[in-house]
Order: sequence, then C-alpha cells, then structure tokens
Amino acid sequence: MLNFVDIFSEFKSVKELDRPAMVRVLEDVFRTLIKKRYGSDENFDVIVNTQKGDLELWRVREIVTDGEVTDDRSQIAISEALIIDPEYEIGEECYQQLSLEDFGRRSIMAARQTLISRIVELEKEEIVKKYNERLGEVLVGEVSQLLKREILVLDDTTGNEVVLPRNFMIKGDFYKKGDIARGVIKAVEMRNNNPVIIISRTDNAFLGKLLEQEVPEIEDGLITIQRIERLPGERAKVAVESYDDRIDPVGACVGMKGSRIHGIVRELHNENIDIINYTNNDSLFIQRALTPAKVTSIDLNAEEKRASVYLAPEQVSLAIGKGGSNIKLASKLTGYEIDVFRNTVEYEIDDVDLEEFGDEIEDWVIEALKAIGCDTARSVLALNAQELVRRTDLEDETVEEVLNILRAEFEEENKQ
Repeated sequence: MLNFVDIFSEFKSVKELDRPAMVRVLEDVFRTLIKKRYGSDENFDVIVNTQKGDLELWRVREIVTDGEVTDDRSQIAISEALIIDPEYEIGEECYQQLSLEDFGRRSIMAARQTLISRIVELEKEEIVKKYNERLGEVLVGEVSQLLKREILVLDDTTGNEVVLPRNFMIKGDFYKKGDIARGVIKAVEMRNNNPVIIISRTDNAFLGKLLEQEVPEIEDGLITIQRIERLPGERAKVAVESYDDRIDPVGACVGMKGSRIHGIVRELHNENIDIINYTNNDSLFIQRALTPAKVTSIDLNAEEKRASVYLAPEQVSLAIGKGGSNIKLASKLTGYEIDVFRNTVEYEIDDVDLEEFGDEIEDWVIEALKAIGCDTARSVLALNAQELVRRTDLEDETVEEVLNILRAEFEEENKQ
C-alpha cells in the first residue's frame, strides 16, 4: 500500500527550507501529475501539510441528476456521488479524495524524482540567499578536509561546508583536520550548479571584523573604521575615527597594555598592526600613515596625488619599512604616491657627494639619483634597492652595482 508519507518523507528532513516556496513546488509537481492523468488540473485541490510531511489530493465536481453529466471533469452523477458519501444531494459539490494508486506506480516514481530534484534546487537557493545575507561576517568552523588548493570548513552556525582557498590564507596558517578556522565570508559562487561559500583570512574586512569583536566601541558605533590596508601576515594599517571627543579611538582599539590588539595579532600570526587617527587633512594623514617614522615636512601635489616626504636620515628606513611594506601601505591608505627624501640641511661628516664617484658611476646614473633627491652616498644607501628602482626607473642590476660601489667606499673608510 503506497501512501504520501512513505513516498515523500523527504519533506520532513528539509526543515530549513522556506515553507511557502516548498508548498509551491509540491503543488506544481502534483498538479503536473494530475494534468497527465486527467487532462486538466481544474476542479482539483492540492492540500499540503509541511509539518507532517504529507499532502492530500481532492477532486471537486458538481453533483447532477443521472444521465445529465455533460462534462465529467466538472460534474458527477448523483448515483456515483452517493457511493462516495450517502448524504450527498443534487446541486452540492462532491469531494473525492484521490490515492496514489490512482496514478500508477510509474507516474508516482517519476513525480518523486522530480520533487527531489526541485527540493535540492530549493536547498541550493536557500543556501545562496542565507550566505549572501552574511557576506562580510566572520565565520567560525571546524576543518573537515585538507585539499591541495583549499581546505574545507564546516560552518558552526549552519553545518554547511565552506571553502578556504590557500591563496586566501595568511603566511604561517597551518591547519589539521579538526582545528578551528576563522575567516570572513567573502563570496558565494556557483560551481557545477552547486553553491560554494568562499571565506578569506587575507581580506581587509577580516581585520575589520576582528577589531569589531574585540572593541565594543566599534560595535556600538562610537568608533568608526574609516580605512584598512593589509599585507596579510606582515603588516596592516587601520585608520579609525570617533565623533565623541571623550573617546581616544587609537587607545580604545589597542586597549590597556595592548590587551585588545594582542588577540588579533595572534590570530593573524604576528601581523604588525598600526592603528592611527583618521583625518581629512591629507598632509597630517600621510604623516600619521608613515608611523613609526617621524616626518619633518611634506610637499603635496593634490592634482597628481603625489607626496614628497622629508625625514631625518635615521628615519628614512623606518618610513620605507621592511621590503617597502610601510611606505606601500601608507600609499594605499592615503591614496597618495609617496616619495621619501632625506633632509639635506645637515650632512654627516663622513658622507660623500655622488659627483666624487664619477669615475666608477656613469653620469646619467648619478643624474637619475640626484633627480630623486639623493645627491650623497649615504642618501642613496638610506633607500633599499626596491625603492631606488621604483623611483629612478633604473635597472635592478644598475642599482645593485651602485649600492655595492657606495658600500665599498664606507667599508674601506671603516678599515682605515
């Protein structure tokens, strides 16, 4: 004996689906079944019970006198109606409940497969909808599988499997099966007609959300994160602002003795995070962005978005940072192309003018270096090779050769 609950028991397990959508799918599938059997779905009622996971099919026809049936789709003779219910009378509507056997096993199995595929599509749509609403949120889950290009994580909230691509992982991230992983929900993609949720640990938004979790003033709206720039796992700069003069936004983000920022730094594998006060004053903002270097003066070209920054010789390396990280992030944060120059007011006693290296360095190379404000040996050595190549457009080999010549000069002096 076939019945609705046994055949269509899948409905009971699909609790997270949108109920009205599921009802529409069920009605559509069974009305299609009715059309194939009776030629039309008019005068039929499909009643769905999503709580119990079953449904009822009813055929509704007008009761007429025997021999006066002109349309057997909408009318039924009184003699047939009395078999269904002895209390029926002519002129009433006859409600006849249909059973699955009326449609045949083959039709039922086909409807079942159609229904299952429609439910799967509904589930996919629901997943896409829910995660699109959560874009930018931090997701926490357990690592379930390690693949070559990505790791799979089970979302603690929904139990769905999400993807953490290895190119969205921080240098130093190492996971084992069963470890807890955190990342910001970055995108929802469709692959082979299946929704794929992408999380990232390198996105700027991840750092922003971590700060929001650690700093109540940000969550409450008392402090606003205006801009974030990161070199994931290495360094980050965050510009914050508060409209309440009683609140120090930088101090609130760092916390007492660094209590609030330390947890974030650990999560990001010792990423060096600079928190600075945001300002609309471009010159002051650039000065703050170059922290920890102390700037002497700044010349701005607002039209070209370029800034010439002058610093004491010992501050130049701090402004540039390891591998150019500090100046690179400051440029992104402020939107200005920043060029660093060494102050020329004071010269070191043992410095040497570039002109004196004319017999070892070609004149056009010296001119290129002087054009960026490097007119002495130490002013050139204060910049790393990468910065010199960027600002002079000289070849890497040429820059390395110049640096070797200048270093050799001071090495000889030290030996003497």
